[in-house]
Amino acid sequence: MTQANSASNPAAGLPKFKKLVTLLKELFQLDQPDLDFGIYRIMHAKAGEITQFLERDLLPQVSQAFAQYQSADSSEIKKKIDQLAAQVAEAGMDPEASPKVRELREQLKSAIDLGALENEVYDHLFSFFRRYYSEGDFLAKRVYRPGVYAIPYEGEEVTLHWANKDQYYIKTSEYLRDYAFRLRPEADETKGEDSRRVHFRLVDAAEGEHGNVKAADGKDRVFVLAREGFIAVEGGELDIRFEYRPATLEDWPEDQRADKKKPPAQKDLIALATRQILAAGGDFTGWLAELARPHTKADGEAADYSRLEAHLHRYAARNTFDYFIHKDLGGFLRRELDFYIKNEVMHLDDVESETAAKVEQYLSKIKVVRRIAGKVIDFLAQLENFQKKLWLKKKFVVESHWLVAISQIPDVLLPEICANAAQLEEWKALHSLHELPADITRPAYSEPLTAEYLRAHPSLMVDTRHFDEATAAKVLDSYSEVASTTAGLLVNGDNFHALSLMQKSYCGKIKCIYIDPPYNTANDEFAYKDSYRHSSWIAMMADRLSLSSNFISSDGVFFCSIDDNESSRLRELLDSLFGAERFQSAMTWIKRYAPPPDVEGIGYVHETIMAYAATGFRAGLLPMTAAQKDRYENLDGDPRGPWKPADYTCRYTADERPTLFYPVINPNTGEEIWPKRSRVWAMSQETHERNVSENRIWWGREGTNRTPALKNFLDKIKQGIAPSSVLSHEDVGHTDEASKELRDLFPDRKFTPKPVRLIKRLIKISDAVNEDIFFDFFAGSGTSAHAVVQCNRDDGGQRKMVLVEMGASFDEIVLPRVKKVTFSPEWNGGQPKRPATTLEAERGPRFIKVLRLESYEDTLNNLALRRSAQQQSALDFQAALGASSLREQYLLRYQLDVESRGSASLLNVRAFTDPTAYKLSVKTPGSDESREVNVDLLETFNWLLGLTVQHIAAPRSFSAEFERDTEGRLKLAGRLKQDADGPWWFRTVTGTTPEGRKTVVIWRKLTGNAEQDNLVLETWFRDKQAFSVKDSEFDLIYVNGDNTLENLRLPDESWKVRLIEEDFHRLMFEGTES
Repeated sequence: MTQANSASNPAAGLPKFKKLVTLLKELFQLDQPDLDFGIYRIMHAKAGEITQFLERDLLPQVSQAFAQYQSADSSEIKKKIDQLAAQVAEAGMDPEASPKVRELREQLKSAIDLGALENEVYDHLFSFFRRYYSEGDFLAKRVYRPGVYAIPYEGEEVTLHWANKDQYYIKTSEYLRDYAFRLRPEADETKGEDSRRVHFRLVDAAEGEHGNVKAADGKDRVFVLAREGFIAVEGGELDIRFEYRPATLEDWPEDQRADKKKPPAQKDLIALATRQILAAGGDFTGWLAELARPHTKADGEAADYSRLEAHLHRYAARNTFDYFIHKDLGGFLRRELDFYIKNEVMHLDDVESETAAKVEQYLSKIKVVRRIAGKVIDFLAQLENFQKKLWLKKKFVVESHWLVAISQIPDVLLPEICANAAQLEEWKALHSLHELPADITRPAYSEPLTAEYLRAHPSLMVDTRHFDEATAAKVLDSYSEVASTTAGLLVNGDNFHALSLMQKSYCGKIKCIYIDPPYNTANDEFAYKDSYRHSSWIAMMADRLSLSSNFISSDGVFFCSIDDNESSRLRELLDSLFGAERFQSAMTWIKRYAPPPDVEGIGYVHETIMAYAATGFRAGLLPMTAAQKDRYENLDGDPRGPWKPADYTCRYTADERPTLFYPVINPNTGEEIWPKRSRVWAMSQETHERNVSENRIWWGREGTNRTPALKNFLDKIKQGIAPSSVLSHEDVGHTDEASKELRDLFPDRKFTPKPVRLIKRLIKISDAVNEDIFFDFFAGSGTSAHAVVQCNRDDGGQRKMVLVEMGASFDEIVLPRVKKVTFSPEWNGGQPKRPATTLEAERGPRFIKVLRLESYEDTLNNLALRRSAQQQSALDFQAALGASSLREQYLLRYQLDVESRGSASLLNVRAFTDPTAYKLSVKTPGSDESREVNVDLLETFNWLLGLTVQHIAAPRSFSAEFERDTEGRLKLAGRLKQDADGPWWFRTVTGTTPEGRKTVVIWRKLTGNAEQDNLVLETWFRDKQAFSVKDSEFDLIYVNGDNTLENLRLPDESWKVRLIEEDFHRLMFEGTES
């Protein structure tokens, strides 16, 4: 702290003041200057201003508030006594005999210690905020009394509560698995230049469990350099391997261990890892020399630590801080502050026993604590609400491309396909196309490819990302019903953001949802906050399940795989979200032949699949197996054929169902038989009499049974049988089968997928058929897509699939798997056994859309804070300074929101002048590297609207010349000419909104001359498109840029024009303030 600070604020030297400032810097995220990513980068840019505000403006208000009591301050009175006593003594008199001295001593007895009072305030502020804050997150810890916390409860019979119920879980395990950076970021890898890529990788969980040390609840996990083989060069890249587990004393070096009583902390382990890595030498010398160079900080200055240490700190921090964003931090902290003051600051006994003056001072202390804490809360709420806005805003589609079956490619485009080297290399890598043998129906492989060869392989999928935008647009332009021909959607992004973006498009339209989320075991790499393992998992699941619940159709069903680790909590959570009455079954999948041989205790051979359904759901019937048919016999020679006896009673009591409690007569013995009062007959007396008349009652082989049975005939079960809650591995596969299926496709990949037969069984149970949508937002290895493709090939159905998966596994497994199983249904060792038959190709996917979404980290990294000169001048104006001033209110409540406007990730509408050039810097999955991309505004807006797309036109450009008429009005000189290089560019999307409104979206490039732009728009709209607005072809027309299109509307027409920019902004940020 500078001398100036101390001079302007006498409290600055107090230890408790310093302690409070240190905590507030941590709360305001100013205490980690070396973390230059995410929100930390934004806050560091304002660190000086915020620190000055804390130390010079905000906290000094404590002493200012007590200034009125300065005359009653004990230290001031003591000074007066000492001065007066010295004067009296100098005059030769006894100071204690002086009436004035005695009066002052009486005042001293009831005086105030202002220093202690200030310290009390600082201490209370520290205690309050420290209670709720932990490593970047605010957690509810309302202390009712020592060791007891109070939780919200509203009188429900049963309530499910978890520590962070009022927070969004925002962490991903992406960086936990793999963190990458380049030592030479300027290198151009496309030209063969070496960028010197370094990976920090987490070793497999089994490798990371030394000495039976697992990630136990309540134990802080840290990154520890792997004990063996921690550094290696693989494929020209440097791999450095870590374990993620609780530290032990053995993690100290041997020469330091004897003096240590505690395991090393993360900062110690980073220092140890840095030293050990840089000392590796040998073949790694060149790499290590570059890693040892000083790190360059965000401001361009060289740091006093190495590049390696900087990245190690960043790697650890990404997985330690910021697991949650509070949904209403301001409201939460204000409620807790009132609770804290009533229980920790305000003591009624003190009020009763003190003088009026003391009570006044006591109340002043409470007011000061409340006022200063309230202002700190305002700032924290601003920061948290800003992050909440960034998390909740709908994310941009940063890339879109299509997988299109060769059978759907127009002949005119086949030469372009044949000549594309990147597409050919992908087919060779995925399908070994160059090794497939020729036969009488398929010509031999050759390079270049021929149109004849492609037509002979109709199930090959063309990936439009290998082609320029014009080619991809031509493919889409050739189809007038995009929605009906699209067989699937694959989304690469956080599933929370994908579900949020899809709300309007899929609300009430999904027949079957199946998810296989992380089970929160030691082996699935779920990222959780230490000491909050289960609540982290529930928080992650709750928001995603809540969003997905809106998607289920009126006859739809939801399935979720889980194991015993979280099954009880998942059941409670699903009951609270879907309603306990929607519960169908906790289905048991027997996934192993036998328990693992090395297990201690009870062998685990099953998993659970929770099933919840809408009111209109009816389970699909399953075909009977031979064994099931064998259970039907004809014990009495009934001419209607084989039958099976069924229970004649039900679970209700006589009190619950009195009409089902009646006697029946055994015709063989004449005996009157009543059911048990605890279990009455299953049908009414009228139905029973009909069963008797139809000879459907069975009284046993001897005819003397005391309870009848109902004869169910085999020939009546034509459609199939109801599904069972037990799924045996004989019927739906086991884990070994699932692993083999994936190995057949990707021999070198390690994964723990579900068997295809299991997902196919769930599809059958869901009764999903033609055009029904199967949705999986924890796609994993893509088994769900594989199962949908197989089901459609089996029965000719046209089920659609939607899969969401984040991180690098999307490109490494999900996308290649879909391409592979579309090309061929049978694989071995990564090679197709055969291409798809003609029928299999016809029943396979034709169009699949692929989307990549902006991530939350991308949103943060594209922020830029800007304060104009006019804004700064207003804040510096003398009248804007001081407590509760304009400047204070601006810093506490509005700064982040105002100064971030116009950032690329927060929608810079000025960039809509060219819809093809909206730039965003996005992270490569699992990497610390960014690349600049052109955001797909067209696709993003379609999703924001929830548009069911019928047609996406290819873009067209035009040129024009102008002149003015005799009245000075602008007009075209000649006709509007189609011109590939023309400045006026148009592209249209047609479709239907969720409300059923026929819509056309018109995207155009603006030249900056509004008069010319709008004249061209009107001419293009009227003459080139020939839209039939008079015949109500469209109800709604969207256009970017201010326009005069509505001038063309006639009095008897009702179509409306809306600005894309206005609805884009409204829809993107809809719900972010809630």
